[in-house]
Amino acid sequence: MKFQGTDNYIATPDLMLAVNAALTLKRPLLVKGEPGTGKTMLAEEVAQALDMPLLQWHIKSTTKAQQGLYEYDAVSRLRDSQLGDEKVKDINNYIVKGVLWQAFTADRPVALLIDEIDKADIEFPNDLLREIDRMEFYCYETRELVRAKHRPLVFITSNNEKELPDAFLRRCFFHYIKFPDAETMQRIVDVHFPQLKKELLATAMKTFFDVRNLPGLKKKPSTSELLDWLKLLMAEDIPLEALQSADSKVSIPPLVGALLKNEQDTTLFEKLVFMNQRNR
Repeated sequence: MKFQGTDNYIATPDLMLAVNAALTLKRPLLVKGEPGTGKTMLAEEVAQALDMPLLQWHIKSTTKAQQGLYEYDAVSRLRDSQLGDEKVKDINNYIVKGVLWQAFTADRPVALLIDEIDKADIEFPNDLLREIDRMEFYCYETRELVRAKHRPLVFITSNNEKELPDAFLRRCFFHYIKFPDAETMQRIVDVHFPQLKKELLATAMKTFFDVRNLPGLKKKPSTSELLDWLKLLMAEDIPLEALQSADSKVSIPPLVGALLKNEQDTTLFEKLVFMNQRNR
């Protein structure tokens, strides 16, 4: 199996190489990059391209590694025993299988997405070392060793909010998704908006990169925010003239709230526009 990109996802050659390296090595692919660069979508598109079911585990700050394996619902069992329910005799009725258990016992190879692993506690990656490495775990309640029938293709995404342990990193193939250059970005936009007029696209792209390259921005606009902005421009039928400045000075683009997401960056941008206008 080789991943060669899809019609809906523009993958650079180094990204395709990383996916195929993870397939060859049979190791998880750890993907980092700015929020909005398509890390989660990568797992979805690879799974579709390789005809693999996709299981997703979206990590929160309260997520524990055990939840990915299984959870034992002791409270429900106690309640059922008090009610005299017959199913209490079988402990399997109270084992809630997590995504790793489902991936390990699937009848065909699956893709498994562990999304935003850096949101969890620092011990979370360490708690999964054995399971990811050996592809097995032990369920103490049922006295059962759960082994993977087929090794899943594991995608792990991180926004770099926390450093991951070295022992965990050693078990992964790593790839950092760089922010797309103008040419790659245009290919991405063409996939989503094939009917967008070239003049409007060129002007919008210039405005986007001008905003993104402003020094001092707390959060630079991402690929997903560019796509949102273009969708709004088309929906509101914003004319080309509204994006252009007659004297090439910096101006506030329409619907800038789709690009700048906090008051600090908006204020910084407005000050820059004011300074440019005053220096005319």
